[in-house]
Amino acid sequence: MPKIRTAYLDNSATTRVDENAAKVMKEAMLNNYGNPSSMHLFGEGAKDLLENARQAIAAQINANAHDIIFTSGGTEANNLAIRGVLANSKKKRIVTSAFEHPSVLNLCKELEKEGYSLTLVKPDREGIISAEKVRNAITPDTALVSIMHANNEIGTIQPVEEIAKACKEKGALFHTDAVQSFKKLPIDVKASGIDLMSFSSHKIHGPKGAGALYVRHGLSLHPLVYGGHQERNIRPGTENIPGIAGFAKAAEKKIDTGRMQKLRDYFISRVLKEIPDTMLNGSKQKRLCNNANISFKYIEGEGLLLYLSMKGIAVSTGSACSSSELEPSHVLLAIGLKHEEAHGSLRFTLSRDTTKQELDYTVKELKDIVKTLRKMSPLKGGNRNSVSGLSSLKGGK
Repeated sequence: MPKIRTAYLDNSATTRVDENAAKVMKEAMLNNYGNPSSMHLFGEGAKDLLENARQAIAAQINANAHDIIFTSGGTEANNLAIRGVLANSKKKRIVTSAFEHPSVLNLCKELEKEGYSLTLVKPDREGIISAEKVRNAITPDTALVSIMHANNEIGTIQPVEEIAKACKEKGALFHTDAVQSFKKLPIDVKASGIDLMSFSSHKIHGPKGAGALYVRHGLSLHPLVYGGHQERNIRPGTENIPGIAGFAKAAEKKIDTGRMQKLRDYFISRVLKEIPDTMLNGSKQKRLCNNANISFKYIEGEGLLLYLSMKGIAVSTGSACSSSELEPSHVLLAIGLKHEEAHGSLRFTLSRDTTKQELDYTVKELKDIVKTLRKMSPLKGGNRNSVSGLSSLKGGK
């Protein structure tokens, strides 16, 4: 049987684990299995792994090792940063953007129920949050501003250094979610003035279940949960040594962002030129080197995603497909797309392993699938009992 051709273009969702990272993890599980809080020989070996990893992550962002708190991933890091600051502050207002990751937005909505005030800053049409808008949103009662470094859906890069400066001028702390930007953009926390920054291992070819939060020296955080003394009494619980070791090993490897950017631009150019009625979402210049978010008019992104999947091509859509409704991406709506444009959008994200051949294969299949779905589309005079082919794919009538 011939091998099925594949193209994995969903690297902002997760990445393939680096082989050296996997080896380090295996070694930690089989030979360095002691508890790092234990005082015996086995515990000391695990402690060495932990502290070496802390130093390795800190070195990537010009931080001190003591300022790195290990977590289970970006979601926990975001929650710890926001709740940790608010619990230690008398101020009751939070400022964030209208297109943050759900781990920030959903938390902020919950905090509103608890009596906190929330201000959502809107991005412009290109998906950029201006520092001036943030500055104007900060009041004397603002404890924290949380604006992501780069958007997870459309890849737009935010002016975090300018935002950090505005926060400092107005007396608010600044947190940024750098889950997507870590290792793809240069980060210097000391030069930028950022107070807190979140990271995730599995976006950079490390394992799932490991992440980190940078906490500026001297800043006090309240813990989310209570237990032992681990991670400076901020994040109790025995550390995930294999995951943390794999995270650090993955972070040490340099990523050729220039190569990824050239492949990204090549892919975007081919899609926009060769497939009619397509549109790039987000900024052309101020975007991550691996991100291409594209709208395909007259079709649903879910149908396109499922057809691509049958061809071995993995991508993602911001829309949530359910039996009762199709919810468009809040990110795309925030930058001004119409509901139908948001529904017809897909995110293609590259990794250091992506090849030109994978992109050529994807464009070839995209062209055929888009033609097929547009023939069925109710938005262009097709079969109105079908949602761009979804019904037939799911066994609908």
